[in-house]
Amino acid sequence: MAATLHRLRSWLGAALAAATLSMACVSVAEAAPTPTTDGEFGVQIVGGTRASTSTYPWVVYLATSSGFQYCGGTLVAPNKVVTAAHCTEGDSASAVRVVAGRDDKNSTAGTVARVTKIWIHPSYTDVTRGYDVSVLTLDRNLSQTPIKFATSADSALYAAGTSSTILGWGDTSSGGSASRYLLKATVPLTSNSTCASAYGSRFNATHMVCAGYTQGGTDTCQGDSGGPLVAGGKLIGITSWGDGCADPGIPGVYARVSTYAAQIQAQL
Repeated sequence: MAATLHRLRSWLGAALAAATLSMACVSVAEAAPTPTTDGEFGVQIVGGTRASTSTYPWVVYLATSSGFQYCGGTLVAPNKVVTAAHCTEGDSASAVRVVAGRDDKNSTAGTVARVTKIWIHPSYTDVTRGYDVSVLTLDRNLSQTPIKFATSADSALYAAGTSSTILGWGDTSSGGSASRYLLKATVPLTSNSTCASAYGSRFNATHMVCAGYTQGGTDTCQGDSGGPLVAGGKLIGITSWGDGCADPGIPGVYARVSTYAAQIQAQL
């Protein structure tokens, strides 16, 4: 793959990118991950620290029927999960599992729910065109507490410099290996002009928001796709794509939840 391609921040997206030579989300698009000696794949949030679902009960992960974690998600109603469209594109509902209340992927804690319906924004075609939003309907109501999501009334939450929280079980470094445990990190939102400087015409401020430090070092990465970007106690972004992971001057890109609030609400 050419080094100029971006890489999707999901493992399945990376495998698809390697197979089709389509654009994916972080610096160099990678082939499907190789297991490490402890059986883990990929990596976690770059620059993150351990977190608990008891503190963040609404953060969940998506898994295959065999238990392989490939994306994140956010519980926004007892039986509804918001994730990225590129995490669910082409999937049948019966093939997806949502795991809640499990910090350690090697444990049996929490609940594994089946998915009965997948909604993908009808305008979604590619992460760089926006609309990277999907809503999953579960086969049961979960006991975990959902989180509210941003609407058009929450424009203040998107101000440059706003402190936000990212969570996931994905890469801890670009091309690294996956985290066994849930990680979290704090990153500031960037201005639209800063993000446009990094990504040019691929960045669309209506559909996207960026977050990260100028010096880099902290970011979501492969395996974190679909997971939450939270500020002010609300879900404001969905982990989507980016060039590299935690590189200086290149923030992570998230789907701007407030833009899609009406469509998400319609699924609830």
